[in-house]
Amino acid sequence: MTDMSEQLTLLLAGPNSSTKEDFLHERLEQPWKIETWLPEADRSEFIKLLPQADALVAGNVVGGWPEVPKLKLYQIPFAGYNWMTSADIPKGLPFCNTYDHEIPIAEYVMLAMLDWQIGYAATVQDFTAKGWQKIGAGAGPLHGEVCGKTIGIIGYGHIGIEVAMRAHAFGMRTIGIASRKRETPAPLDWLGTMADLDRLLTESDFVLVACPQSDETLGMINRARLDKMKPTGVIINVARGPIIEEEDLYLALKEKRIGGAMIDVWYDYPDDDPDVDWPSKFPFQDLDNIRMTPHSSGWSEALIERRWQTVADNLNRLARGEALDNLVFEGTG
Repeated sequence: MTDMSEQLTLLLAGPNSSTKEDFLHERLEQPWKIETWLPEADRSEFIKLLPQADALVAGNVVGGWPEVPKLKLYQIPFAGYNWMTSADIPKGLPFCNTYDHEIPIAEYVMLAMLDWQIGYAATVQDFTAKGWQKIGAGAGPLHGEVCGKTIGIIGYGHIGIEVAMRAHAFGMRTIGIASRKRETPAPLDWLGTMADLDRLLTESDFVLVACPQSDETLGMINRARLDKMKPTGVIINVARGPIIEEEDLYLALKEKRIGGAMIDVWYDYPDDDPDVDWPSKFPFQDLDNIRMTPHSSGWSEALIERRWQTVADNLNRLARGEALDNLVFEGTG
C-alpha cells in the first residue's frame, strides 16, 4: 500500500508530458508534487529529479538509471513500446502504457475503405474542378461498395475490435487472427491464430495490420505473404511499418500484384533523422495505387483527452494502493 500520509511526487519528462501539469492537477485525487523536465535541459537535472519521484510519466527518456528507491510506476502516455523491454528498467518497476486510440483509428480505417471503394475524394476534386462535363445525374461515374467485402484483421485487440464492429455495421464480412487461440467473438465469422494468416490473406478484400511489432511480427508480411492476397486486395497498415517488408510492399504495388495499400505507419521518420523528407527509401509517393498518411490515424483531440485521463486514473490507483491498469511488464534489470 502507498503511504497516503506523505505527499507523492510525479515527474513529467518529455515535450508532451511536461505540458500536462495543470490537466493532471485537476484530476488527481491527492495533492501530488509535480516536477517537469524537458530533454533539451541539462540531463543532470533529470538524474537528480528521478530518485525523488514516486511515478514517472514519459516516453523513452531513460538511458542509464540512477538509484530510484521511491519509484513505483513508469507510465507511458501512448500505446507502442517496441523500444522498451523489461531488462531496460529496474527490477520490479511496473511499466504501463495507454490505449484509447482505437476509436479514431477505427474511423480512419472505415474512411480509407469507403474512399477506396467510392472514390469520394477524387470525385469531389474532379467535379469541383470540371463541373458536369456534359454528364447528367445518374450517368456515372460508377463506384464500388464495402458491403459484402471481407476485412481480415491481423491482431484482434483494441483496434481490431472497434474496426470489426464498424465494418460489420456496413455489411462487411469480418475475420481475424490473434496471438493466442480463443473462441470466435461476434461479429467475426472466424478468429484464428497466426497459423491461419495465409487463410486470412487469401479470403480478404482488405487486410488490416493492427498487431504490435515484436520479434515474431517483424517482417511478417513479406513477398510470399503478399502473393497470397487477392490481386485486387488492399493492405492497410496502422500498426508499425516494419511489420511489412519495405521493399516487398513497394514491388507488390509497383508490379500491381496486389490492388493497393493504405499506409499510415512507415520506415523513416524525422524523429530519427531530421533530414528525412519521405517516409521510405522507396518512392511510394510515385505509385498510383497507394494512399499515404503521416502516422496520423489515431491523432484526435478526443484521443488526447482520453489518454491523459487514463494516466490520471492510473496515478490515482497508485496513490490508493490499487492494482495498476494496462500493466505491460515489471522491470528485470
